[in-house]
Amino acid sequence: MKEKLYTIPMMDALRENDECPFCYIERNLEQHALDFVLSSSAATYMQDDVRAETDAMGFCRDHYQKMFTYGNLLGNSKILETHMKKMLDEMKKEMKNYSGSGKQGLMGLLKKDASSDSSNNNVSRWIHKKEESCYVCNHMKQNYDRYIATFLILFKRGEKEFVDLVKNGKGYCLHHLADIMDAAPNYLNEKEQKQLRDILFPQMEENVERIIDELEWLQKKFDYRYKDEDWKNSRDSVQRAMQKLAGGYPADEPYQQK
Repeated sequence: MKEKLYTIPMMDALRENDECPFCYIERNLEQHALDFVLSSSAATYMQDDVRAETDAMGFCRDHYQKMFTYGNLLGNSKILETHMKKMLDEMKKEMKNYSGSGKQGLMGLLKKDASSDSSNNNVSRWIHKKEESCYVCNHMKQNYDRYIATFLILFKRGEKEFVDLVKNGKGYCLHHLADIMDAAPNYLNEKEQKQLRDILFPQMEENVERIIDELEWLQKKFDYRYKDEDWKNSRDSVQRAMQKLAGGYPADEPYQQK
């Protein structure tokens, strides 16, 4: 298979033989975004166009924590300074023009969704809208969608090397399997979708059963009767089970500035 620039990350992820190639891709996208924003060698945080985007979008709670752990106090302080100045200007305007409709009715109080649409005042709506915005999440989402598309386009082409890698993989986490299934009708006809399901569904069953077996063996290793037995592949089965169920890498060390 002749690889092109946009197919290389997808093929590399499949070759890793990870529990989920899209978890691998998402991790790379997130680390690239952190490097892009905060790496002192690139000093992207000094570029006006990037600062304008980070000022407008801000970051989510999770990525603020990862930015702090990443390091580069100077870069973080510069990004936070200009973003907070923009937030302060907006906050002043919202508070000055406060408008609310009093107490919420019973149905409003019972709503579990605290999004901007269910807020009764402009200040809360503004805050909720800001909470939904994150520069790193946006970077990941835009690129991740392209990789889902690439995966399905390569499957449609029937490239032997690609299809073999898919068939011989360990499946996907449930989160990313849903994304593949949701996007498939946009790229594959009914026959092709069935061909994909015929690969992925048995593969998922087989690999979930594999991890269950590993978890059961891990538990046996805590029984003195099995203390001299080999651990097999069970040592890291807990974090791989968590990944299979929800995605991500729960055992990853914090990603830090190099």
